Parts: sequence; structure tokens; C-alpha cells
Amino acid sequence: MLPIPAFIALILGYTALRTFLSGGKPLLVAFLTACALQSMLVTLVMGYGVEALRPILPVTAAIIPPLAWVTFQDALVSRLSVRAMAVHGIAPLFAAFCRLFAPETTDFVIPIVFAGYGGAILLQLRGASDMPLARLDAGPVPAVIWKALGWALIASAISDVLIAVAFATGNAEWTGWLITVSSSLVLLFIGLLSGSPSASGPEGDDARDIASPPPQTSLEDVEIVANLEAFLRREPMHLDPNLTLVRLARRLRLPEKRLSSAVNRATGANVSRYINSWRIRHACALIENGTSVTEAMLESGFNTKSNFNREFLREKGVAPSKWRGEEKEVSNVASMAKAGSPP
Repeated sequence: MLPIPAFIALILGYTALRTFLSGGKPLLVAFLTACALQSMLVTLVMGYGVEALRPILPVTAAIIPPLAWVTFQDALVSRLSVRAMAVHGIAPLFAAFCRLFAPETTDFVIPIVFAGYGGAILLQLRGASDMPLARLDAGPVPAVIWKALGWALIASAISDVLIAVAFATGNAEWTGWLITVSSSLVLLFIGLLSGSPSASGPEGDDARDIASPPPQTSLEDVEIVANLEAFLRREPMHLDPNLTLVRLARRLRLPEKRLSSAVNRATGANVSRYINSWRIRHACALIENGTSVTEAMLESGFNTKSNFNREFLREKGVAPSKWRGEEKEVSNVASMAKAGSPP
């Protein structure tokens, strides 16, 4: 019997608490909490008629997009200073100024804030082949999650525009359902996406498929990749599940972008897929020697079975559970052929 936004607030509150208890990043917890509180405010205003809170809804809503951007940056791109984070407080402060002194502009300001930050996230992801602070074992999953979150922010801006149009055309009766349903669904979508374990932990690539090596490969690119291979043979850093592009570049004494572009041009893959290919080869060797699939997964630098299965299938064309059987079959056929017997 709860209003829809109240139910959404409970889900988001639970997600925030779970993230906090599991050691999630403080900014991610703050972002999820902000989404939960916003949904609760919508509940009180739209579900229980607490009109005294209605004026602050636009201001609290304006907190979510910049907090999403700061969370995204801190999780996957670069650590932000307190000063850099504080700059993004301008958005809710400006929304508060508009609400107090020019309330008629609020209907334009809030959609611009949501669409602007959503577009900024999409633009950042479009221009990067690797996320420096992301773990390298999850492939494209976090980039896909944050792309969806960017589009969700834009969808929220569109819903705000529709609400303003409903008021302007004299269809105010539509606004209750528009606010209740659209804001609730968008908040739920944003919260569940950002609360996903992959959103702020693993990952390093922008979801682009492996392409053939670009023709601009230089001798310096080849040398960097050769040095990287020699380093991984000497120090199997790829077996560390918490490996990031930043840590890898630091050990090689290279700028992150230089290492990323060299790997991309010389191999046709980004750093995430390149490292995962090393991990899969290591896992195959373990499985062939009798190690269980789960142990091989953990000893090869993967944290989750879904990431491991996806990368294994991409590299070998079969599931890990079938790898040992197929290898034995190939070995038996090769032995019979060598002995001159029909397979």
C-alpha cells in the first residue's frame, strides 16, 4: 500500500546501506543516499501532500547530477580534490537561487543540469579507451553501466520538460503521475546502476570491440608492448585482481594515456582486454594441470565468474567448464593421428 516513490526509496536506501557495509566508496554511498532521499521527498509531497517540502524538490534534485559526475570521476577516471568536488556544488546552489528569486526559471534550469551532466558522462566515455582507476577484469561492463546512467540523467531531463509542458498547456492533472512515475523509475534505474558492483570497481574499457591493429602503429608502440610483455613475464602483475591502468603505467614509468594508446595501436585491443588475455592463458594452463575452474579463476586475477566466463568464451570460444574436455579430445586425436590410427 506504499506510494511508488516510497517503495523506490526503500530499495535505494537498502542499496546504499549494502554498499556502505560492503566497504563501497563513500561518494557512491552518498550518491545512492541522495537518490533515496529525493525519492522520499517525492513521496512526502506527492503521496502524502506535505506541500511545505515542494519548494525544495528542485534544489535537492539538482544535487543528483553533479554527485553522479563526481562519483563517476572518482570511481573510474581520476581522484578529485575537495576543491574540484566543491565546484560542482554550484548547480544546486544556482537551483536554490532560482527557486528563491526567479521560480519560473526552475523548469528550465533543472532539465539543463540533468542533461548537461548526463551528456558530460557520455562524452567522457566516448573519448576514452581505458578507465585509469578501474580494475581490468570486468571488460566493458562498468562503461556500459555508466553510459546507461548518463542516458538516465538525460531521460530525467526529458521527463522534467514534459511536466513543464503539462503545466503550460493546462493539463496540470497529468503532472502528479508524471512526477511520481518518471522520477521514481529514473531514480531507481540510476540507483541500481550505480550500486552495481561493477560500476565502481572493475573495468577499464569503453565497450568497443577489438579491432584489427590500426595502421598508425609506430616502432615506439611495439617497444612499449614488448616491454610490457617482458614485465608481465618477470612480475605477473596481471594476476592481481585489483590491477588498474594507473598502477600498471606507474610500474612501467609511462603516462597512462601513452600506455593505453600503445597497446591499442600495437595489438588492436585496449589494456583491459590485453591483460585479461594474459589471465585467460594462465587459467587455461591451470585447468589443463587439473586445477578446478573456480580455483583457476581466482588464481588468474578474476573476482567474479561472470567476468571470467565472458572473457574465457571470448578468448577460447568455449566455456571454462568445457575447456579441459576439449583439450583432452584434441590431444587424443593428435596422438591417434601421429600413431597412424583413424581418429
